[in-house]
Amino acid sequence: SSRIFMVWFITHSIKQIQNEESVILFLVVWTVTEITRYSFYTFNLLNHLPYFIKWARYNFFIILYPVGVAGELLTIYAALPYVKKTGIFSLRLPNKYNVSFDYYYFLIIVMASYIPCKYYYTLIIPIIHLCSHSQTEITHKKLDLGILNPASVWGLD
Repeated sequence: SSRIFMVWFITHSIKQIQNEESVILFLVVWTVTEITRYSFYTFNLLNHLPYFIKWARYNFFIILYPVGVAGELLTIYAALPYVKKTGIFSLRLPNKYNVSFDYYYFLIIVMASYIPCKYYYTLIIPIIHLCSHSQTEITHKKLDLGILNPASVWGLD
């Protein structure tokens, strides 16, 4: 997950960036996101879901998501000079494994793929899930109303 990556492989490992404003930015966004999410779950379990909590759960992401991604990307960008200078998490040749890995270039690739990957996993996958869920609900309603033959749903007709 990007949170594990951001906390352990960027912020914790590179002490020089821990005071960057971008770190505060993504941490505040993550905090507000989790408070909203778990408030929603808690009130929902108690069968007393205030309108504001439901509204916040499904609308805050419009602002929080791009701000959080910007904070994460700016933090990685701020880490690049330190990574290049120290060679942290890099493996240079020659070594007994005869392989090379440059964490600096890995971070550049991560930054370049960040937006397309975030787009895919947060917009495309939920839309596919929503469409399949909606289709399932339509099928169940048709079955309940007697419009659809159960045998045809399972391919038994």
